[in-house]
Amino acid sequence: MERSLPVRRLNPDHVQTLVERVNTCPFFELMSMQLDSFEAGASHLEIALKEKHLQPYGIVHGGVTAAIVDAAAFWAVYACVEEGVGLTTVDIKVNYLAPISAGKMIGRGRCIKAGRTICLADAAIETPEGLLIAHGTATMMVLSSMKLAGQETLPPKFIDE
Repeated sequence: MERSLPVRRLNPDHVQTLVERVNTCPFFELMSMQLDSFEAGASHLEIALKEKHLQPYGIVHGGVTAAIVDAAAFWAVYACVEEGVGLTTVDIKVNYLAPISAGKMIGRGRCIKAGRTICLADAAIETPEGLLIAHGTATMMVLSSMKLAGQETLPPKFIDE
């Protein structure tokens, strides 16, 4: 992973608190999506598929797949940007590679470049057996004006050494 910003050590308390908040946010609950972990440059998410994820042909709707690509890419970048800034996706591209109708989708995000204003990440979406369902890239903009809800109550993002 290429980064133009220095990598700092993440605070495990920050990660744990944020994972709990993310997993109980309305969108993640609606999608039945779980952020399992994130670290500098990588993330791991899962969606336990339900009937609500299917389109009329009985396979997972492309929007569900795009959502996990977006989230996996986002959380892979999050740990690579400075504390107190926000991120928003400005572009996403998804290649749909195989249909799925039941089970689990696992999203693994990877930060390709974290800059001061623009970040690029990708995500692979697979089944637990390793079948590649989709691959995508996402470009995110770093915004100093955007804050996480309840950010002031989070443990510090980084541990100063």
